[in-house]
Amino acid sequence: MEYQNTIQKEFRMTGPGLHTGRTVTVTVKPAFEDYGIAFRRTDRTTIITQPALADQVGTTNRGTTLGSGRHTIATIEHLMSALHGMKIDNALIELDGGEVPILDGSARPWILQLMRVGVRPSTTPRKSYTFKEPLHFDYAPTGSSFSLEPCDHFAVHCEIDFPNSVIGRQEADMNDLSEYTTGISACRTFVFLHEIEPLLHFNLIKGGSLDNALVYVNKELTPRQLKRLGKTFNKDVNNFKVHDGVLNTTDPYFPNEPARHKLLDFVGDVRLVGCMLNAKFSIFKPGHKANNAFARYLMEYIKEHPQND
Repeated sequence: MEYQNTIQKEFRMTGPGLHTGRTVTVTVKPAFEDYGIAFRRTDRTTIITQPALADQVGTTNRGTTLGSGRHTIATIEHLMSALHGMKIDNALIELDGGEVPILDGSARPWILQLMRVGVRPSTTPRKSYTFKEPLHFDYAPTGSSFSLEPCDHFAVHCEIDFPNSVIGRQEADMNDLSEYTTGISACRTFVFLHEIEPLLHFNLIKGGSLDNALVYVNKELTPRQLKRLGKTFNKDVNNFKVHDGVLNTTDPYFPNEPARHKLLDFVGDVRLVGCMLNAKFSIFKPGHKANNAFARYLMEYIKEHPQND
């Protein structure tokens, strides 16, 4: 039997949000047994505690956002992924703004802080669900599919497909959460060059930079494009380099880093089911919108098929 965990003491992280560009301080606090994971904005007159559950997600446009209206909390997926990767069952996350900082575009900074403060176990059995039969879920709008097979632990096989691009088709595996810290957590978010200007037009990625995202380039850059990029990122265009299709000052950590990052996002999004899951997942073309639809499906399935933990 496994038992619930929280953290030994609270910690803080500060940085700009990916989409708003606004600096936000996040305080991650210990929580008591059976509390679960919840978010709370402290910059509002009315303080609302928002449980980290898939059916509480409002939007999934380039990230996972809890709530609606003035109390939304955006881009929670990397922090949720780190908490899942460290098997944290109970925590309260307070923010003085509306978006979790992007930091370096991965879950690694959160993992380092969680390791620094340490994990505090309890004597309360963990809330988990072990699937007894295979399941399959298709999400037609994005051509995504999700399957799971019974297993006594959490494992993921991820496959992505970006045809006619420098990424192409990639696969990534995590055979157990024990592989998360070294093999998944450091993998950064990514974007295609042609997506950047439309995202800026829609008031997104204001906090994006070459320091917190891998930018993939499908074709040679023209002088005009280089000039626009220099203005966007406030950098000298002579500093831009394209190596193996990546516009960045650093190389990817892994040849399949995009697939690993999509797996990282899934680890965070599926934790919004509300408990630890024991199954081997096979996911194809995952994304926040599809991940959330799948997590909601699993929540309904678990309600209809209860079991003893």
